[in-house]
Amino acid sequence: LLSMRTPTEMIVGLVLCPCGLLLTLTGTLAPSWRQVSLIPDQPMDVIWEQGIWDICRERQSTHDRLCGQADELGYFEQVPVRVAQGLMPSSLVATLVGLVVAALGVRCWQPEPRHPVAGVAGLVLLLSGLMSLVPSSWYTQELWALPAPPGSTLSVGYSLVLSYLGSCLEILGGLALALSFHHCCKE
Repeated sequence: LLSMRTPTEMIVGLVLCPCGLLLTLTGTLAPSWRQVSLIPDQPMDVIWEQGIWDICRERQSTHDRLCGQADELGYFEQVPVRVAQGLMPSSLVATLVGLVVAALGVRCWQPEPRHPVAGVAGLVLLLSGLMSLVPSSWYTQELWALPAPPGSTLSVGYSLVLSYLGSCLEILGGLALALSFHHCCKE
């Protein structure tokens, strides 16, 4: 009866990685990697939210939000933004592939899990977490160097935080699934 239980590392991996996928997906799509406030020649309550795909302008007093703003400062041409535009979607695809492979390796419809398959899924998920961690970390490093109106105030947006947390969850989940390889060594 004990051999019928799914190993703990597989359960941990299968819980953390989908949570990481949702956070990374939200961070990739939502336009708030950076907030620009106190913009000269603009009302005091105007905030620009810059993501990797879009720039939104929001007036906080009326909650009017308008996305699709023109990129007058060359924000989207910056290398950290371009790298994020390439690596974040690639990471999402790799995570989906890793979760499919993990589903094949973890018991699901079999009496025993396939430890090597689950281990490979863990390595793919670990790689996908690193693929989203690199642009999140690089963007954070370059946050204040990216173009912004002179005299404005810059701050980290929620999308960047979600991307970073999602990356960490995917890395931890991938490491947990990769621990399945130790069962192969025992056999």
